[in-house]
Amino acid sequence: MNIKDIAKKYEDYAIELRRHFHMNPEPSMEEYETQKKVMEELDKMGIENFKAAGTGVVGIIKGEKEGKVVALRADMDALELQEENDIPYKSKNEGYMHGCGHDGHTAGLLTAGKILSEMKSEIEGTVKLVFQPGEENGKGALALIEEGVLDDVDAIFGIHLWNELESGKVSVEAGPRMASAGIFYIHVKGQGGHGSMPNQGVDAGLVGAAILMNLQTVVSRETSPLDPAVLSIGIFKSGTRFNVIPSKAYLEGTTRCFSMEVNDKFEGQMKRIVENTAKAYKAEAELDYKQLVLPTINDEELSVYANKVAVDLVGEEGNVLFEKTTGGEDFSFFSQKAKTEFAFVGTRNDEKVKYYPHHHSNFNIDETALTTAAGLYAGFAIEYLKGENS
Repeated sequence: MNIKDIAKKYEDYAIELRRHFHMNPEPSMEEYETQKKVMEELDKMGIENFKAAGTGVVGIIKGEKEGKVVALRADMDALELQEENDIPYKSKNEGYMHGCGHDGHTAGLLTAGKILSEMKSEIEGTVKLVFQPGEENGKGALALIEEGVLDDVDAIFGIHLWNELESGKVSVEAGPRMASAGIFYIHVKGQGGHGSMPNQGVDAGLVGAAILMNLQTVVSRETSPLDPAVLSIGIFKSGTRFNVIPSKAYLEGTTRCFSMEVNDKFEGQMKRIVENTAKAYKAEAELDYKQLVLPTINDEELSVYANKVAVDLVGEEGNVLFEKTTGGEDFSFFSQKAKTEFAFVGTRNDEKVKYYPHHHSNFNIDETALTTAAGLYAGFAIEYLKGENS
């Protein structure tokens, strides 16, 4: 039997697992019951496993031949979101929901464990099954790196079930796939006064507004129009009363891009504009910029392996070129340790499940995509190890 047939054989198992995880969502870095369930399933398969990064799990499958090491990653955490779906497997944990597909990632990788166990004779090296905590808060990947989980890994492959792509289709193309994400905080200090006599103070609200407008020139005038970039401010607070000149202002926002060159310039460009705009108004301003995730960029060579597996699973017509997204992924940090490949697996099927976007309280997926995800995980591991060790 080929991987597609073996994956189909475990479809009920994948769906049952996904529904279990969907009913029992847990927040980032607190996936204790999820961790327990994953380890129980790996134990049943006879796959060596251990805890990592607090609530994560790593499974080890060694082939009959020595060779390189490939890691397969699934994230496990849920969102702080109240589910509104009316389904038998609705979340039982108040205020938490698998609204981004991580329940399917975990189920898909466990199913891939079954496939790989059945095809162990074809594994030329070692496969690490990496069940990662804390993707939504951007802490899990870094925790795994810090613990040395990826120190011996040559390549790592990840999947995101994707409701913007039709079920039965996958996208594994090379190049940028998801954006970097930065978060920034700006504190403006002016001088308060009476609203009727603004000349006696330094209006922090006005300074904040000027900073908000001037920051847009980072994208419109300092970044090449051929390099997509976003700088958005989502919070702007200033003032306490209608007739009081505010002495303070606070702004908070995010940056996104697909180029490391653009990404690495953001902080310096913003710092210059924030501080000098404030000075122009006789105020002070401080920028606090943090990098949440890097751009997720697929390696050219790894995409060749992924494309071969994708065609075997869904055919030429199902292996599609799909637009990158400005959403961010902490999978990107793994690129600092090994070559990376990240796939989108379509889960949208309007005839079976009403469409809602990721992070929506009614988000749901076409569960037949789980076997595609499982097959893609397993197939990539086998193809990569064969190709690199031949």
